[in-house]
Amino acid sequence: MLTTERLVLRPFRAADAPVLSAYRSDPAIARYQGWDAPFALAAAEAFVAGLDGRDPRAEGWFQYAVERAADGVLLGDVGVNRHDEGRQAEIGFTLAAGHHGRGYGAEAVRRVVHFLLAEEGLHRVHASVDGRNGPSARLLERVGFRREGLELQSQWWKGEWTDDLRYAVLASEWSSVRAGS
Repeated sequence: MLTTERLVLRPFRAADAPVLSAYRSDPAIARYQGWDAPFALAAAEAFVAGLDGRDPRAEGWFQYAVERAADGVLLGDVGVNRHDEGRQAEIGFTLAAGHHGRGYGAEAVRRVVHFLLAEEGLHRVHASVDGRNGPSARLLERVGFRREGLELQSQWWKGEWTDDLRYAVLASEWSSVRAGS
């Protein structure tokens, strides 16, 4: 479990499935993600069950539920895919539409990246963003990621060619990023 002043990042629980299903069923949220809306309750239940017992320090995907500390409301999730024998990780994030614009996403991503780079000692964390998803690109830049590249029309995504923005931050950069925030 990871915490910030306002958030708790924890493993998913079976009781989270209805909220997960609801925010992942929002077409605006699903637009840039690897699932389609609607995201059925049965799919959410299977997703949560598949995460049961996963170790956040193991290679492969781990999904943190992002909960508001004050009242326990599930706001979204942050996924981490450790690879390269645990030396690097990819991240992805989703926040329910009703919680956008309050800094929760940046706070959650910043905490996970700090855990990976400063506490766990990974070398690099990277992310890939659909080129049309300006808010997610700006969030990554705000928390200290560097834009490494743009791959024009490199992804066939939900029936159309899309650009792929690549972002990353190195452990050696993270301490100076944190000092400036």
